[in-house]
Amino acid sequence: MTLGATITPEGIRFAAWSSSARRLWVSLFDDSGTREVERLELKPEGEGVHALSVSGPVPGTRYGFRADGDYAPERGLWFDPDKLLTDPYAIEIDRPYQYHWRLAAKRNEGADTASLMPKAIVVAPPEAVAPLPPLFKPGGLIYELNVRSFTKLHPDIPGAQRGTIAALAHPAIIEHLKRLGVSAVELMPVTASIDERHLPPLGLSNAWGYNPVTFMALDPRLAPGGLKELRDTVAALREAGIGTILDLVFNHTGESDRLGPTLSLRGLDALAYYRHQPDGRLVNDTGTGNTVACDHPVAREMVLDTLRHFVRFAGVDGFRFDLAPVLGRVDGAFDPDAPLLRAIAGDSVLADRVLIAEPWDIGPNGYQLGNFRPPYLEWNDRYRDDVRRFWRGDAGAIGALATRLAGSSDVFGREGRPTTRSVNFIAAHDGMSLADIVAYERKHNEANGEQNRDGHNDNLSWNNGAEGETDDEAISLARSSDRRGLLATLFASRGTIMLTAGDEFGRTQKGNNNAYAQDNAITWLDWAGRDHALEQYASSLAALRRAFPVLADPHFLTGEPADGEEFPDVAWLIETGAPLGDTDWNDAGRHRLVMLLGDSGGGRLAVMINGDRRQCVFTLPAREGFEWRPAIETQPVDLTRPLPGRSVGFMIERRAAGSRNRKGS
Repeated sequence: MTLGATITPEGIRFAAWSSSARRLWVSLFDDSGTREVERLELKPEGEGVHALSVSGPVPGTRYGFRADGDYAPERGLWFDPDKLLTDPYAIEIDRPYQYHWRLAAKRNEGADTASLMPKAIVVAPPEAVAPLPPLFKPGGLIYELNVRSFTKLHPDIPGAQRGTIAALAHPAIIEHLKRLGVSAVELMPVTASIDERHLPPLGLSNAWGYNPVTFMALDPRLAPGGLKELRDTVAALREAGIGTILDLVFNHTGESDRLGPTLSLRGLDALAYYRHQPDGRLVNDTGTGNTVACDHPVAREMVLDTLRHFVRFAGVDGFRFDLAPVLGRVDGAFDPDAPLLRAIAGDSVLADRVLIAEPWDIGPNGYQLGNFRPPYLEWNDRYRDDVRRFWRGDAGAIGALATRLAGSSDVFGREGRPTTRSVNFIAAHDGMSLADIVAYERKHNEANGEQNRDGHNDNLSWNNGAEGETDDEAISLARSSDRRGLLATLFASRGTIMLTAGDEFGRTQKGNNNAYAQDNAITWLDWAGRDHALEQYASSLAALRRAFPVLADPHFLTGEPADGEEFPDVAWLIETGAPLGDTDWNDAGRHRLVMLLGDSGGGRLAVMINGDRRQCVFTLPAREGFEWRPAIETQPVDLTRPLPGRSVGFMIERRAAGSRNRKGS
């Protein structure tokens, strides 16, 4: 079935779906979107579809839907013809959503809401993008960014373009991404969203976008040029060798709980689009007040249509799914073979796209790390936590660190699978920034207006001797070393790696670990004040990862040699060059490790990790005709000198000058 507004030779066909409404209308508005000029009733066509073909309206027409039926919220029925409803299939709206109490008023208590609502715009989708395979491959670097905060303060971006999708195509941005070796940017939600109702009274607004209303329509503040702006930016990034992944939210909408606003799905058919308890209450597996019924055929098709839309008409590489277990819940229980998850992976348009799951929600058995089926990649919070524990100095962390460096086979190696689906990350949009992890022992969310009650309490962070900003030079040096150690660990890890924008140059949120409501200097990247030395180090790590594909190889490290190879794919050594024995692995006080990777284009690669605060001389195995050299020229590691405490060194084994080719000797 074709839903939404479709341009036909005769005019426009308006269609909406509801299994419970008794009557539906389309409201047409003038060019300003402020005055309703006509209200036309849609006709039932069967199977819940209500439609009407109208001659006269033209592309550019502003419209919305209205629905009538029983009003009984306790039974999941919210029909109110005074509520103007956005078309769930709208691909463009004329203004952003803004919360107002009347949007949530009971029937007959809030008056007509048309003046408060954006209007959908009738537009014809552009010609489809030529189908091209995704640029991103597992093992690459994903760069997570918030479109608005990323360029809001960038000095090279024209003022009118700052904070928009178009700014990502600017040469200064592309140059930065290329220096970091970014395989794909992952755009935090760019579709139209609304502020949570408690934010406006606090003078705050949702800066992240994880509170959607319409799934296809882009937020006009982020994409004033509409779908074409996204399409052109994706093309510019692609020309530079960088893919685009969209972070999409299908698990809930901004209509929230029973006290939330009626904006679209709730007013059309809340019983079908949202999951409900047997007693009529909304299921809240998301922590936002509602949960989309992704096991309902109409909701499932809406998700698929949205994904196809962005592939066909914007050419994106793929998608990251927020709270992805919701997409796999059938009758409330997670099923890795759920119809929607299978349909996405098997769809002719979507099958080759990059698919990334955030593998947890807050519903029953909501933690599903490792339980999605290939080809879904998964955010790996076990990686995040174990790496943080190691660098914090926790006891007994060496074995977990090695497992994470090797691809997390304990999580993703089930059923004998040889490759990891891990997306390794140390910091993400949600939580402390990488710089704050080593500068704040506690969260500092006072600016969010909730008396520091929001956000996680267990951040696995440390402050190196002082909480927050300090003039102490020794503490500043310790933090700098820790940031480098965290970055080096990430870039040395098997599987896909993810870096959140600004972490490469020390972005700080002043200890705020839940900065979703901070559309201000707390989240806007400070390009003028960035740590250039840290940024250069991150670029060097990226160059190393590109030069030695053995680092990015998604196959698990096994400790065995590949066919025809002399050396095992990895050897785990202590600082003396000897293999780690059982005693070493079980030594709770051990904070040093060498990951010696098998022959890589003529030599082995050694990753020497000194998590101890004391310096240490590392010894690497020698073989005749070869020598160990620094793998990063700007980091002159010398095996005759101690490796500083809290640092990572990279050495590459190269043929010694004057030695003959080994195979011919």
